[in-house]
Amino acid sequence: MSFLVRVVVNACALGVAAWIFEGIELTGDNKGQEVITLLVVGVVFGLVNAIVAPIVKLLSLPFIILTLGLLLLVINACLLLLTSWIAGLMDVGFHVDGLWTAILGSIVISIVSWILGTVLKDD
Repeated sequence: MSFLVRVVVNACALGVAAWIFEGIELTGDNKGQEVITLLVVGVVFGLVNAIVAPIVKLLSLPFIILTLGLLLLVINACLLLLTSWIAGLMDVGFHVDGLWTAILGSIVISIVSWILGTVLKDD
């Protein structure tokens, strides 16, 4: 059940970011297909954050400390770009246009995920 809650939270956060920023594109023939696209991208984003993020953060820990955590913004943006690339390989209608859009999008995704995660806490 926790996995499903995380997928829905990721999908909602990605949807909010796509709604706010023009550089984050979500395509689908209708709203139902866009929801399915968001759920698929939510799964991909969750897997990227579960598998790749810990490794990258561990390897870059000295630089994260040196930059007082600001490097985490760039790392999260790169993980969002990686998710966009994987979605492109899967022919899913999700695309992020550039690093600055990814940085701003990752900030919004983090905030929305935190809020929804707090509200939908699965104990």
